[in-house]
This record gives sequence, structure tokens and C-alpha cells, in this order.
Amino acid sequence: MDKWVGKVAVVTGASSGIGAATCRRLVDSGMIVVGFARRENRLEELRETLTGKPGEFHYYRVDLCSERNIREAFSWVKSTLKSVDVLVNNAGVWKNCDVLGNPQDWKLMFDTNVLGPSICSKEAVNIMKELKINGHIININSDIGHYPPTLMANMSVYSATKFSSVSITESLRELLALQMLPIRVTSISPGLVDTEMADDMVDVLKLKPSNIADAIVYALATPQYVNVSEILIRPTSETMLPFIKDAFQELNIKL
Repeated sequence: MDKWVGKVAVVTGASSGIGAATCRRLVDSGMIVVGFARRENRLEELRETLTGKPGEFHYYRVDLCSERNIREAFSWVKSTLKSVDVLVNNAGVWKNCDVLGNPQDWKLMFDTNVLGPSICSKEAVNIMKELKINGHIININSDIGHYPPTLMANMSVYSATKFSSVSITESLRELLALQMLPIRVTSISPGLVDTEMADDMVDVLKLKPSNIADAIVYALATPQYVNVSEILIRPTSETMLPFIKDAFQELNIKL
């Protein structure tokens, strides 16, 4: 990680979970990190814990459902810190909703999980191109973006957003490669992680947020000519059976 010391990383969804763990890890590695999130009080608490570390932590209040807010945030980073070397698109939301559910829930998930990260990537790439940066964009996707959520109707729309994000991530990698730009793109797809999003899911195996931060550092630390394009990471012995049982119970079906 020596090559990233003093470089600028933007991390979305920085107020908790994977985002906060990633900020800690990158600041410990000597990077200048800017956390994007809506909960400013959480960002301030995180900043206080990172004071005196090898790197620096800054934050900007961002709602990923607002393109204007995203553009303002990247403009602030560029004008204040003069660079964006790494972008970690981590922010995400899940609503307990199926494909016949509330369209406002669908919109929130697609805005947060697909459109917002795509706009962030566009803004970061524009800065990287202008400043001729050997950059890296890392999208935190999900294993449910690789496999349909069988018998889990309440995960169907969320899964669709993650399928979209996995596809967009690879399309971005290919486009930047075709343009001969030195910007690497990585998709990291975790299984269930012990975050606020999974608070209601008990008696199931969960990864720790720090495990995902470790995967991010692994991808970043490889040489520039190596692009770790896909990482799928799950708890050992993870199975979908507990979730399917819950789905059957909701439908009053005996398994």
C-alpha cells in the first residue's frame, strides 16, 4: 500500500459498516480519505477516532439520490484536496419489498445502489482523466447480484439492483480499457455482512466489515498492471437454506 500513501480516496456509505471499516483501514495505510454519507454526526464521530493516524479523514454530507449533491461533493474534493485517486462505491440500501411492492422502495434502491454509484464513478473518472491519475474504482456489490434469490421475494428488487451494478462495473472496466486509461476497476461481492442492513437477520453466518476492507486493500495493493476485476467473498459454509426456510414460514409452507 506504500504507493497510495498521501493519495486521495473517496468512500461512500462511510458512516457505518463496510464504509467506516474501509475508511479506518485506508487512513491507517496513510491515505487521505473523504467519507461521503448522509449522517453527518456519524462522520464526525469517525473523524474523531481517526485523528492522529498516519493518514487523514475528511467528510462531506452526500445523498446519493441527488446528482447535484454528488457533483458538488466531488467538486469540493477536487478543489480542496486536488485529486481523486481511489473511489470506493460502498453505499447501498435494501428495502423489504418485492416486485409487486411499493415503487418508491424500488426507486430508492435503484437510485442508491445503481444510479448514485454510476454518477460517482463518472465524476471520479473525469477527475482521473483530467489529472492523468493511475486510479482505482471499487464497487461493493453482492453475491446476490450473481445468483437469483430463489424463493426470497423480498430480496428480488435488491438483487436486481446488484445484478445491474455487477454488469455496470464490468462495462466500466471494459470501457476504460478500450480508452487505454490507467484506471483499474474492481467488483467485490460479499455474502451476508454484519452491518445495519443485516441487523434483523439472526442465527446466520455473517462476515465482518473488516473482512471486506481487507479485500479492498488486497485489490488496491496489487501492481498497476494487475486488475483484480472480481472478488466473491462469503462466510465459510454459507447456505441459502435459512433464508428459504424463513420465506416458506412467511408463506405458511412446510419444508
